[in-house]
Amino acid sequence: MTYGLIGSKLSHSFSKQIHERLADYTYELIPLQEQEFQRFMEERKFQAINVTIPYKQAVISYLDKIDDHAKAIGAVNTIVHRDQKLIGYNTDYAGFAYMLQKHAIDLSQKKILIIGNGGACCAVKAVAKNKQAKKIIIVNKTNKKGAISYEECYEKHTDIEVIINTSPVGMSPHITSCPIDLSKFPLCKVVIDVIYNPLHTALCQQAKKQNMQYINGMEMLIAQAKYAVEIFLNKTIDDAIIDTLFNEILHSKLNLVFIGMPGAGKSTIGKALSHMLQMDFIDTDQMIENKTHMTIAEIFSTYGEAYFRELEKEVYLEVSYMHHTIIATGGGAVKYEENMDVLSSNSIILHLDRDIQHIQLDNTQRPLAQDKEMLRMLFHERDALYRKFADYTFQNNGSIDQTLQQIINTLPDMFHQFR
Repeated sequence: MTYGLIGSKLSHSFSKQIHERLADYTYELIPLQEQEFQRFMEERKFQAINVTIPYKQAVISYLDKIDDHAKAIGAVNTIVHRDQKLIGYNTDYAGFAYMLQKHAIDLSQKKILIIGNGGACCAVKAVAKNKQAKKIIIVNKTNKKGAISYEECYEKHTDIEVIINTSPVGMSPHITSCPIDLSKFPLCKVVIDVIYNPLHTALCQQAKKQNMQYINGMEMLIAQAKYAVEIFLNKTIDDAIIDTLFNEILHSKLNLVFIGMPGAGKSTIGKALSHMLQMDFIDTDQMIENKTHMTIAEIFSTYGEAYFRELEKEVYLEVSYMHHTIIATGGGAVKYEENMDVLSSNSIILHLDRDIQHIQLDNTQRPLAQDKEMLRMLFHERDALYRKFADYTFQNNGSIDQTLQQIINTLPDMFHQFR
């Protein structure tokens, strides 16, 4: 291997895509268990590597030299094999500092809470100290190396002003996990999650619901990778590439999820838009029918609505891991907030609003909307929920082309908003 990334679990990583866009080399992802890690470092068969969880501190004992910056931090995420020596660096520091500057976040005289006590914590803590944070509290599931317990944190430190998650809690595939309860911190204004997959972690979603500023780890990931490539190749790269790559990755990973009443046109508009944008298309009702070999109406009549809703939850979790896909949901997706949370993790939510008089009834496909009276009842039950969970609402009372044009015209704002 010449260039690559080592860590324990790398299936979630975007690093290969980023490095191969930044430089003209092949970048490999090498997941290693502890014994494999030891052998890999002893053999030294690489030119330059990055290091991620859980080896940013363990790797230090294998190095011949560590630059002063990494030594002060106490963690290494970049290693170069040069002149038969392994030299360690830390670009997480610069990556995190870049993200703070980009979003105009001032840590000066703020009380900071860092979640997790690994290598990323070391870099974030060093930045916070350099930015003159008033006090830095570290919370971890095991209260060692200066960390406190969650119980102590909730009891004594409710005056936290900025929360930064450096732990892997909430990382794909465990997207429903959240490392902390933000409601315990009424003075908190800013939440930063260094996790970048999913794009919108459970922690970020919780912050959004509580009107806190929130940022995921994508910019930090790209920035630290850019600084690592500069070390790998001994060259300077303009910081402008960070924004360019961020937008490219966002466009390649984000899904568009349609919600709305039965018959609002979610599948019709979704399929047409998928062709225009060259994105994949998924209809979740069709997925359920394919899995069960039954129609939706048959599932309702045989097993009841509660059984169907459980099937829906499973399917929504499954599609939430997809990327660059347009997803048409069932009309009842919004009945359960957990559905919308998992769907939002990698998606923008689009509400198709169609007047009831324009909805065509289909007794064979819509068991809860078999006549106009049932349709009106559903509308009054769900309309507020559609608007609550939607990032954007589009009227779908005219032609397909008119609705598509509304959506296309709004796409730039959607992607900018997601940042």
